[in-house]
Amino acid sequence: MGLLVVTSLMAGYGWAKTGGAKVLGTTTSPTAAPQVQQQAQQQQQPAQPQVSLETIKGLFSKDLVKFGKGDKKLLMVEVSDPSCPYCHIAGGINTEIGAQAGPRFTLTSQGGTYVAPLPEMRKLLDEGKADFVWIYTRGHGNGELATKALYCAYDQGKFWEAHDLLLSAKGYDLLNNQIQNDTSKTQQLVDFLASAVNTQQLKSCLDSGKYNNRLAADSAVAASLGVYGTPGFFLNTTNFGGAYSWNDMKSVAEAALQ
Repeated sequence: MGLLVVTSLMAGYGWAKTGGAKVLGTTTSPTAAPQVQQQAQQQQQPAQPQVSLETIKGLFSKDLVKFGKGDKKLLMVEVSDPSCPYCHIAGGINTEIGAQAGPRFTLTSQGGTYVAPLPEMRKLLDEGKADFVWIYTRGHGNGELATKALYCAYDQGKFWEAHDLLLSAKGYDLLNNQIQNDTSKTQQLVDFLASAVNTQQLKSCLDSGKYNNRLAADSAVAASLGVYGTPGFFLNTTNFGGAYSWNDMKSVAEAALQ
């Protein structure tokens, strides 16, 4: 597992400069100069569209995983893939993977300075200060079956319970080393999520193919926002493309809540 994690992290390692902050992305090797990395990103991705607040509000009327009506002062969006190593880092649950990524991603609870953004966003959601949308796009390749399970869990009102299991170290190993989108192993995924969801309903939902077309629809929404890698975040119209620390994001959230 350790070798796979390190390989995945190195393969997805790239730096993008946004607003003066260096942020982990998902494009080039760590040995490339920042200028080369920026050029590679520009070549690989279309120009970033201008995303309006109305566009962000409009996400809450779409068939997406969402919490709230989109009428709060602060609207938060995460574009993610549950098999993506940097999504695990940003999720703050899988403490092992952050340590393997290097000191920059060592959590404060482990003596580092990194503050995972998703737990802080969820605090604001739980406090009723913000609304939230979760969108899938392919960021690592092994999260398709797990994402369908998340849609099914959302139907049961158990999205976060299933999400937190999948974003754990055991979840990362399960998706990337064992299941790898193999539909013959659906029962293994269902068993893993048994403590979070009704397993009969989950198995039936997955076997029915109910969400077979949902992945492409989510990815199209992500692309319309200019997000092609994971993780990607929006706080209102401010785009944070990569595993930012909440320390780099919170001033935007605070300003929106004033």
